Parts: sequence; C-alpha cells; structure tokens
Amino acid sequence: MEEKRFQRNVDILDWYDALVFALAVLVLLFAFCARIVVVSGSSMNDTLTDGDRLLVQSTFYTPQRGDVVVVDGYINYGKPLVKRVIAKGGDTVDIDTDAGLVYVNGEALDEPYTPEGTLSAGDVTFPLTVPEGTLFLMGDNRQHSTDSRSSSIGFIDERDILGKVLLRLYPFDKIGVIQ
Repeated sequence: MEEKRFQRNVDILDWYDALVFALAVLVLLFAFCARIVVVSGSSMNDTLTDGDRLLVQSTFYTPQRGDVVVVDGYINYGKPLVKRVIAKGGDTVDIDTDAGLVYVNGEALDEPYTPEGTLSAGDVTFPLTVPEGTLFLMGDNRQHSTDSRSSSIGFIDERDILGKVLLRLYPFDKIGVIQ
C-alpha cells in the first residue's frame, strides 16, 4: 500500500516536472523567438483584418521585399504597425497613381494581395530612393493605409522591425501562413 502511494506521488511529480519544463520553454520561446500580435485597423485588408492574431518571428530575421512585418510601437507614429515591405535601402520607389502601379527599381510590382491599385501617393514626392538601413512599407489596402507614403511615418529603420508575420492564429477558420 505504501509502495503504491509512493509510486503515485513520483508519477505526479514527473507530470509537474514536465509541465514546468514545457512552460519554461514556452516563456523563453515567446520572450526571444516569437510574439503574438493583434492587428488593429483595416490597412492590410484583405490579407489581414482587424482583430486577427498573428504569430511573428522576432529573431534571426532580415526583412525582404514582399514580407508582411510588424513595426515596433516606439516609432514616431506611436503604435505598432503591420505592413508589407515594398523596398529596402538603396531601392528607388515610384508610384503611378493613374495606372495604380508601384515601381521598385523601374519594375512594376505584381501585387495580387491589393484589393485595388495604388491610387494615392500620399504627401511625399516620388520617385524616391530608400536610405540604407531603412524600409519603405505599405499596407495592402492602399486607399485606407497610413504607411511610408505619409510623412508622419516615412521610412522605417530596420532596427524597428519586431519581426515577420508567419501565421494567422485567430480567427480559427482563417488559420494559416501569411503570404
């Protein structure tokens, strides 16, 4: 009888040990490697919508053109932004609002993720060259996005990027990889 009780206690301690270890791994993972971010606003419609929960890779990431990224809330704009990388340092960006096209280094971007073309150039003058170490970001819902076309946001320092959006975690019927 005493032996059964002892074995049951050992089994319970093993479960607690495994649970504590798993919890510690999760805390370290979310502290250093990944984050969960909530989308606020409609600037990324139809790719992402207000209230979506996203898994963001925050370590060992270098921004690439076309990636959906999260910008730290400590920038001048004052809150985290979810936008798409259009151009990197050294690239030249131009916007043809009549045709609704964005050009990077003279080539029109293929942007199937935008619900309509880019019909507004914001309050900056194009063409422009992106300074080294910075990014030019735009929302997918171009007519309802405050992004690098606005002087209130402008170019984003690469160091202000929290990470790349990997997955939509919520709503559950839309779980999946973000392109």
